[in-house]
Amino acid sequence: MGGDTTLMVWADLDHDMEDGEQLKDRFWTAAQQQGITRQQFDKVVFVFAKDRLENWIEFLLTGATDESREGPRQKHDKPVADAAKSLASRCLGRVMEPPIPPSLQWSCQNWHNLLERMRR
Repeated sequence: MGGDTTLMVWADLDHDMEDGEQLKDRFWTAAQQQGITRQQFDKVVFVFAKDRLENWIEFLLTGATDESREGPRQKHDKPVADAAKSLASRCLGRVMEPPIPPSLQWSCQNWHNLLERMRR
């Protein structure tokens, strides 16, 4: 009762997607076909990794990853939820080291944009 839920979409950007905005536009097109309004869509936080989502999760959980190899696959929800909490702490500026990759910065900016829209 009285709680807020944030929908987070985690996805890899494969070779056919230039950047997060291109994939977000593709999601928006599909969402419109399902009757999702722009206002509803703008409440979604997108977290996009360029080719290596597993590496992001590994980085968020351990502070390090080797992107020359694919990070470990996650078979359970808890490590992914822990990574999402870590990303939130980093986006809030609570955790600064080690620095996050630019693509994770994009995701933090996407989250900050959502907060601004919610404050209006």
